[in-house]
Amino acid sequence: MRRLFGTIIGGAVALGSGGFAAGPDVSLRPAERANVVATIVANPSQSGLESWITAFRARSLAQGITGQTYDSAMKGVRYDAGVIKRDRNQSEFTKTIWDYLDTAVSDLRIRNGRSALGEWDSTLNAIEAKYGVEKEIVTAIWGLESAYGTFRGSGLVISSLATLAYDGRRAAFFEKELLDALRILQDGDTTAGQLTGSWAGAMGHTQFMPSSFQAHAVDHNGDGKRNIWGDDPVDALTSTAAYLKHFGWKEGQPWGVEVEVPEGFDFTLAQRDFRKLPSEWAALDVTQPGGGVVKDHGLASVLLPGGAGGAAFLIFDNFEVLESYNTADAYVIGVGHLADRIRGEGAFQHSWPRHLRVLSYDERIELQKRLTAAGFDTEKIDAKIGPLTIGAIRRFQQTQGVLPDGYPSLQVLERLRAL
Repeated sequence: MRRLFGTIIGGAVALGSGGFAAGPDVSLRPAERANVVATIVANPSQSGLESWITAFRARSLAQGITGQTYDSAMKGVRYDAGVIKRDRNQSEFTKTIWDYLDTAVSDLRIRNGRSALGEWDSTLNAIEAKYGVEKEIVTAIWGLESAYGTFRGSGLVISSLATLAYDGRRAAFFEKELLDALRILQDGDTTAGQLTGSWAGAMGHTQFMPSSFQAHAVDHNGDGKRNIWGDDPVDALTSTAAYLKHFGWKEGQPWGVEVEVPEGFDFTLAQRDFRKLPSEWAALDVTQPGGGVVKDHGLASVLLPGGAGGAAFLIFDNFEVLESYNTADAYVIGVGHLADRIRGEGAFQHSWPRHLRVLSYDERIELQKRLTAAGFDTEKIDAKIGPLTIGAIRRFQQTQGVLPDGYPSLQVLERLRAL
């Protein structure tokens, strides 16, 4: 559903679509700018959008949209410069993972999550029984996506998607989403006026994009409509569980478990593709805080989202399933930890390196350029600190005789500048 939005930037989270917009109980959706090359409209305008709408009509009809649906939905669509501004600026705004989690798993969000779980417990129990997705996970996604239904987005989805498709930066993606939004109207699931959501077209209680709605939305209450927009969250919560089941959710397996790594730990082992059973990790002294051995829920890898100075986790297959909803590690940890806290478990025991600051967009570009120039190729210069860049940082750190945790700190950048 959300491969478009979300990336972890080495302990930082690229934000957009509502992240940190208001207080401690609003929607949190880390977002990234897609790395695409596109022809962007030079001088966008309402008249230009209207010409684009006229031209797009034939393509829509060729995809099965009726003329009546298209003309009715597109009547009165307005060019929204604010949507384009938000799309352009996503990668510029970042937070450290600890700042993100302070908000995502705030005391208020936990309390409200427990209240929501209590209010909808029978429904969520039925959803869990049918789909095998724990009710706390579904509730946590609901909490992060829309603050339990209080922040669903009020933008007109057709106008937003038409504006983004016309703009051209990600035309193919948004044209497809617009077609799927038109199919929602054609199928009668809702009306154009009620088809509301975020600036980028994510909709309802759990912020489905139109394509994900078409693939995974469920009519739980049997009224003939898959209604994820109304005050009743049942269809949206059921659809979320159906989505996670489709992507391979394993009932009873945690998303991850906090662990401690021993002094002298080989940080090159902390890679997503290096997996062992928890009992095997325990043989390397990777255990729960206090020394407990993590249960063998399946193969797990070590994740260090805050570098060597932050909390460490053993993460399982369900971590990757949650990534299908939003690719940001911080988002997945936020969902998982919020679910755990709603269930009654405690806070993380390890502290975060709060003295560190996140690198700016320009500094991340500089970091990648300097790493590549020094012989540690990141393969892409895009400001996204993914596995390739983390690996390059590790290799550089090894040559410098410092802990190779792959964390993109200012200290790493300063060492590169000193070469």
